Amino acid sequence: MRIYDWIVVGGGITGAALAYELLKQGFSVLLLERHQSLQGATRFGYGGIAYWSGTTDLTRQLCAEGIALHRTLSAELDAETEFRELDLVLTIAADEDPEAIAQSYTHFAIPPSLVSVAEACELEPLLNPNAIAGALTVKHGHISTTATTNAYTKAFTKLGGSIQIDQVKELLKGENSRVTGVVGKQDTYHSANVAICAGALSRSLLKTAGIPTRLYFTHAELIETPPVEVCLQTLVMPADTKRFQLEAEASTTALDALWDQPGHEPSPPILDAGAIQLLDGRLRIGQMSRVLTDPDAPINATESEVIMRTKVGTVLPALNDLPGQWHHCLIGFSSDRLPLIGTLPGVDGVHLFSGFSNPLAIVPTLARRFASNAIGQGDEIIAQLSPDRFE
Repeated sequence: MRIYDWIVVGGGITGAALAYELLKQGFSVLLLERHQSLQGATRFGYGGIAYWSGTTDLTRQLCAEGIALHRTLSAELDAETEFRELDLVLTIAADEDPEAIAQSYTHFAIPPSLVSVAEACELEPLLNPNAIAGALTVKHGHISTTATTNAYTKAFTKLGGSIQIDQVKELLKGENSRVTGVVGKQDTYHSANVAICAGALSRSLLKTAGIPTRLYFTHAELIETPPVEVCLQTLVMPADTKRFQLEAEASTTALDALWDQPGHEPSPPILDAGAIQLLDGRLRIGQMSRVLTDPDAPINATESEVIMRTKVGTVLPALNDLPGQWHHCLIGFSSDRLPLIGTLPGVDGVHLFSGFSNPLAIVPTLARRFASNAIGQGDEIIAQLSPDRFE
């Protein structure tokens, strides 16, 4: 029976990054992933790196470290992440006050610049000038989440890491209730430490072990097109985004009990109408977010697609009738927009690495800090992100 130093549960971008960084520090690591090919938020992510969006000393430092790492990550991993920097255009609706919207962004590390309708349309010729009162713009990082995850995985296996395709059903507990591994559908795996990087599904996995956590999730919906000739030059999103407000409203302490019961919708759905084009020509158009406490809750895909096409088509008419397929995934978040990283109160041997509201800007650097912390190099930032901050 092999006993690993670490088992990392979840092979998306968070798990792949963490497994790679732990292996680099000399640990033996097993990466467990339930799917043969990437699924979920990693598969359908927009890929945006909002490194300009830090609002506190902590988030500004993490974003600065994150973008610096992204700029060299392809070379380090010896595989392409498709990193680039492009213009982000944050559209201001025709009935909104551009000056007031711009003022709400002044506290960011790099405040976006306010531009006129004409200037916005010069940056993004596909914009409908009659649908906007102006826009904010700032340089924005972008990667392929799939390519980056594959690059991490390739580097991980090249260094000797192990990967197993299996669905984790529960945590394995030994003496004094210490977690000593995981039980999968196919086998049981043993380790000194388990890191849960299963995104939105981390909550339900921990719940099976009787471990409560303030981790929540939205059901995100988007339309993905095949490669098309239409050329979107920027990443387009609304300046008045609703997702973070939705997350805050749905994750209050008063609503916590609902999250352990299926069939609830703590807050109504929102739509942040935007689009990004990948380097291979595919477009991802969306994004609708729903707060449904059942991860398997049914969603009317036909109705959602009509809503998304109508809203996005108002701002970007050329995208309205493009062929595309509706997709859905879960996105984990915490109640304070900071990730949950570290040991869980009252339980030994299990660690959480999930709940990222701005994941791509900070996952690589936090994975590196987590691994350094694991070999005894104390890290004040990891300590600040501990799940016990809510106790």
